[in-house]
Amino acid sequence: MGVPAVLKHRDFDLYWFGVVFSQIGTRGTVAANLYQVYELSRSTAITGLVGLAQAVSLVVLSPLGGAYADRLDRRRLLQATQLLALVVAIVLTVLTETGRATTAEVLVCVLLTTAAGTFDQPARQALIPAMVPRSELPQAFALLNPSRELAVLTGPALAGLFIAIHGPGLMYLADAATYAVLVVVLGVLRVPRLVPGKHLPVLHSIAEGGRFVARRPTIWMMMSLDLSATLFGAYRVVLPALTITVLHAGPTAYGLLSSAPSAGALLATGPVVHLVGRPGRTGRILLIGSAGYGLATLLLAQSRTLLLALAAGLLVGAFDALATTIRQAAVQLETPDPMRGRVTSIYQMASRGGPALGDTIIGAVAAGLGPVAALSLGSLVPIAYAGLLGARSPRLRDYTSADPADAAVTGP
Repeated sequence: MGVPAVLKHRDFDLYWFGVVFSQIGTRGTVAANLYQVYELSRSTAITGLVGLAQAVSLVVLSPLGGAYADRLDRRRLLQATQLLALVVAIVLTVLTETGRATTAEVLVCVLLTTAAGTFDQPARQALIPAMVPRSELPQAFALLNPSRELAVLTGPALAGLFIAIHGPGLMYLADAATYAVLVVVLGVLRVPRLVPGKHLPVLHSIAEGGRFVARRPTIWMMMSLDLSATLFGAYRVVLPALTITVLHAGPTAYGLLSSAPSAGALLATGPVVHLVGRPGRTGRILLIGSAGYGLATLLLAQSRTLLLALAAGLLVGAFDALATTIRQAAVQLETPDPMRGRVTSIYQMASRGGPALGDTIIGAVAAGLGPVAALSLGSLVPIAYAGLLGARSPRLRDYTSADPADAAVTGP
């Protein structure tokens, strides 16, 4: 296949390295946060507050993050958020190393770090079109998305190693170093500054972003496809029960199953980059990827051997990587640059908030029907919804890189 064209851009290469490095540190810190909170409280209920702190920051601050990503120099905004996260990591390191860290202080640090991440995510994605040509944008996202999976695989493992060697404080210190590296990388990027056309009040600016999405069928249909998978195909919440009660396996098998989707996404990186880089109707590929995700989760729910379950997990990750790449690239392609931060923040609420709510939905259904029935029924939703959109929406089914009919709607 050769080297993807997108890797021939110096600024994107630097940015990609910095993002991957930072995400590994972030994932490791989350794992260390969970470990430290449980160690301090000895309560799984209190440990669950780590996730609640992240959810609160995400839901409350995402619209603000998007608004400011469209008002400020995105590169400088990213540097500011990384510096804030770096300071929080150093404070948490000092508190931990001096033995003065409390559960409340760790949770406050989680809240602040997630708040910084919530502000930087819209700017982080909206900055990418400034570094690569429009035609190579799908390839750029196809390379960036697996970095999250790499972080999911390596970050917690790194945290476990550092905790075993010295304690959570060593992971926090390493995380601070990754933030520092990304700040330096952002400092040497050569990207044009955003020049906003107007400065509306922040709330009006957020509302303008919402109206824009509402009038762009391509964008909100893709978001709804994402939600159909994350709300009803939330497999991670039932993995422990499937491992113990269905596969009759132990912690090692659970660890392998938990890692399988990330491994599948990584293994699919090359084919996905090649596939999305080719001209064609990416809308059909998106629908196939979304339906494939549902079929893979159905296979996972119905697996009765560990080997089949692992194969299903790999497919879940591969189809998720394919669909996610197309959705994220399309949102950027279909959005004018001055609106990208706000639109990305709305997409972020669906893509990152959906899984948290999905865990709640599938977990509640599993409590009544059991894990197999809950995940099996849930997996049918993205299959059916992708089929419905494919049959009823030519706009999405025939989508390529820009739909002329849709492009007419460019304002709020």
